[in-house]
Amino acid sequence: MIDPRVLIVWREKRRIRQDIVMRADTTTTRTKRELETTPRNEWSRRRFVQAAGGALVAAIGPRVSLGSPLAAGGKPPLIIDCHAHIYGEDPDSYPTVFKPLRPPEGKGTVPHLIDELRSNGVSKVTAIQTSTFYRWDNRFTVDSARAHADSMAAVCTLNPDNPRSPRLLERYVNEGVVRGMRSVAAQDGRLDHPGVDKLWETAERLGIVINVLVGRQYAPQIVALVKRHPKLRIVIDHCLGLQASDVEPTVKAMEELAKLPTVHAKMTFLPTGSAEEYPCQDLHQACLRIIEAFTPDRCVWGSDFPCELWCPKVTYAQHLKIFTHKLGLDDAAKSAVLGKTAQRLWFDPL
Repeated sequence: MIDPRVLIVWREKRRIRQDIVMRADTTTTRTKRELETTPRNEWSRRRFVQAAGGALVAAIGPRVSLGSPLAAGGKPPLIIDCHAHIYGEDPDSYPTVFKPLRPPEGKGTVPHLIDELRSNGVSKVTAIQTSTFYRWDNRFTVDSARAHADSMAAVCTLNPDNPRSPRLLERYVNEGVVRGMRSVAAQDGRLDHPGVDKLWETAERLGIVINVLVGRQYAPQIVALVKRHPKLRIVIDHCLGLQASDVEPTVKAMEELAKLPTVHAKMTFLPTGSAEEYPCQDLHQACLRIIEAFTPDRCVWGSDFPCELWCPKVTYAQHLKIFTHKLGLDDAAKSAVLGKTAQRLWFDPL
């Protein structure tokens, strides 16, 4: 049986995502223009640096590497968390959506993330825009990455139905901290949509990564878009939402996508899709099949931080341990999946 807590989270996540993707943006025109085209308010930026940025400096010190436990030979292994959602505590500077999906109190903040990274030997992290909390307003994610640029890269999410989104993406990338964009379907439900295509075209020109957040039914549209943008690196978030109840069709869809050399797999689905408790044994074989199809050089790991909200059946440490100890990956595969592939995608110079 699937943990009822996980079902509750996924149902709420689906409800909010549908509101994000399928409904017209109900934010006022003035507010949208401020959020999407106006440079950050300097007062808000100062408040952020004092709050989130100050907490970061207090937690780890200025420009100090997060570091990792020393491996054999004295060199720390490179571990990068490719999937963390972060939550601010200043709604005046960073307003939330109506009825946001919130983590438990004290969880999901930047200091909480830093604690998890340091405790588990994780060196770097990609902060994925928290759409169920901030919708299209990427300022908190971008400001957080700027405050900790030595170890955090931002992945923004932009509205494909807004013609200003490509220009905003270019501005974010040129500012130096956004290294990817999460791509969602347009308001009419299509991924292969002119607004999506324009964002992919912009990302391809800028050299950043596209993270695709869709289900298995969108696989043919992914193929069509990938073929039109042959130089664009693509990451399939959560491997099309793979679930224990629908393993074979989803794995086969991922195996077909693996034939496209620019497509990568994000291995975050085990605790969210499993019907079992840790170590989520029922999805190990599916995970290994996907890694074999893509090769470790095109697979990445992510924690689903904060685990207390998105995958409460495992802790951050347990999610990482599935890949370090439970799947039976050899050292070369672990090195690629847990660090080297992500370094190349989000942290090497453009």
